[in-house]
Amino acid sequence: MKNIHRKCLLITGLLFLAIYVTGQPAAEIRVLANKPVSEIQPTMWGVFFEDINFAADGGIYAELVKNRSFEFSLPLMGWRQIREKGSGRVVPTLYTPVNPVNPRYIYLVVDAPEGWFGLLNEGFRGMGIREGVRYNFSVNARIHGDADLKMKIELIKPDGTIIASADKGELGPEWQTHMVSLLATATEPKAQLRILFTGTGRTDIDMVSLFPSDTWKERPGGLRKDIVEMIAGLNPGFLRFPGGCIVEGRDLENRYQWKTTVGPVEERKMIMNRWNVEIRNRQTPDYFQTFGLGFFEYFQLAEDLGAEPLPILNCGMSCQYNAAEVVPLEELDPYIQDALDLIEFANGPETTKWGRLRGSMGHPEPFNLKYIGIGNEQWDEQYVERYREFETALRQKHPEIKIVSGSGPRASGEAFDYLWAEMKKLDPDLIDEHYYMPPEWFLNNATRYDNYDRKGIKVFAGEYAAHGREDKDAESRNSWFSALAEAAFMTGLERNAEVVHMASYAPLLAHVEAWQWRPDMIWFDNLNVAGTPNYYVHKMFAGYRGTHVIPALRDGAPVTGADSLYASATIDRREGKVYIKVVNSSKSPKKLAIDVEGITPQKTADIETLTSGGLYDYNTVTNPKQIYPSKKPAAVKGRRLNFEADPISLSVIVLSYKK
Repeated sequence: MKNIHRKCLLITGLLFLAIYVTGQPAAEIRVLANKPVSEIQPTMWGVFFEDINFAADGGIYAELVKNRSFEFSLPLMGWRQIREKGSGRVVPTLYTPVNPVNPRYIYLVVDAPEGWFGLLNEGFRGMGIREGVRYNFSVNARIHGDADLKMKIELIKPDGTIIASADKGELGPEWQTHMVSLLATATEPKAQLRILFTGTGRTDIDMVSLFPSDTWKERPGGLRKDIVEMIAGLNPGFLRFPGGCIVEGRDLENRYQWKTTVGPVEERKMIMNRWNVEIRNRQTPDYFQTFGLGFFEYFQLAEDLGAEPLPILNCGMSCQYNAAEVVPLEELDPYIQDALDLIEFANGPETTKWGRLRGSMGHPEPFNLKYIGIGNEQWDEQYVERYREFETALRQKHPEIKIVSGSGPRASGEAFDYLWAEMKKLDPDLIDEHYYMPPEWFLNNATRYDNYDRKGIKVFAGEYAAHGREDKDAESRNSWFSALAEAAFMTGLERNAEVVHMASYAPLLAHVEAWQWRPDMIWFDNLNVAGTPNYYVHKMFAGYRGTHVIPALRDGAPVTGADSLYASATIDRREGKVYIKVVNSSKSPKKLAIDVEGITPQKTADIETLTSGGLYDYNTVTNPKQIYPSKKPAAVKGRRLNFEADPISLSVIVLSYKK
């Protein structure tokens, strides 16, 4: 008895010492690996692309020439005349109705037998040029009469230093595409393009283009490789496109129409990007949509990423914050037909009209479209009426397609409640919820979906981001505090994967010199790209997804913010791994004792942690890894792991087990 008593005293003393040393008892968390709650959809974590912040033209679409076909509202925007020992003039822009989607071209009169005359293009806040990379230039051109003209192409630094040059010989009298390749001898983020003519005569030019040769998958006229690689790093389960508010348009004339974005690039109808004028103090008069990145390229990108394509279509309503135009129900058929034709474009055989177009663009096989979204952030009865018409037609002709409806632009309130009630009377597969809220909201709403109907309509958390304070840098609103709050909220999304089938941060991309909206997940300039803390949080959740949710309990309940701790757990039965995600929102470390039941883990776990010394730290394109995940091993004794969660941190514990 004395020995037992001494042992009890010893254990009590050691426990007291542990509490005294650490300042707190270890939080006991039970992970029940043998009691799966629900499957996790492969689409759980995805990406939402919208052409905002120069995300497409000037961003992921690798075209370096701004206003390449002179179709901007001011035809020479981005261009200016240049000359040396020669003269000339640009005749007012010529217009021909022969090609209504690309009617303008430029007419130059050149008088430069000794020197040269030509045009300079400034690019999108300059052109990012890399030493040793080849750049492919092309232009449609013709000469008039007995003109004797030769063309030279140059890339120059802002001070005029030539960093790439190529000659193009004599031009002909018929419209012809002329191409040359230029090898860059230096790196320059603010390069410009010069098109120089020597000789005497008149010439017309159109569709001036410059692409790097090292595009994503080396596709001519393709996407900027480093940006796509960052998106691919998120391991997305879906790609939602093309927006967002650009789906709606400021008015219906300005809405996104997918049929004008496919086929040959020169036959795609350019429109003003609505973000050109949307934000009063961030006006961007040079922001247009050329649709070089169109619906075919979106589908192709989704396929490249191994992600499900999720196109969103206009439902016959423009943005209700702008013109709020509504198509009468009796005139809605063309909008519904657009949806049906899109399914044919994506999935139809080449014997169909739209399947044949897809095949002619280089993809004879179907894209295997499974989802389609109707409307973006519409609300009230006019949305319900129009959504119902779409749903009826789609269910009748394509019952295999899952339909995404919306719940409006807010996370709660009268319109939100109304739409949920009305959608329950209809038959959508998912309802798209949006929330742009302060970080504190995300910390306080980790239980948001705990009481949603497990057998009801599934949720697509389609646009979320914590909006906090800002600093001098464009990237500053993507602070570590905002990312940490999102991580806490995402443990609730993951824990409720039975309800939440899709989730995506928004917006995805932003140019540091041409943004309209922030925060954004990935920032870039003309040469560099940086993941935000929010990016790395999302990457950690998506990279350690698992196949099933399993309980992670403290005192028999989910870990949802008590004592500043949040947690969720999943198991990957294919890989034989358990993933435990822990958020410590406190400025103090937290001792955890994690017991994993139902498996026998290996003796060493891997722990990946994301943290920073300051809540309002952030990454920039010049310092992209100030906040970046680190990894370390940890010992596992039996089924227990003793772990200290760093202050203000997200950690993912990876336990391997024998299947």
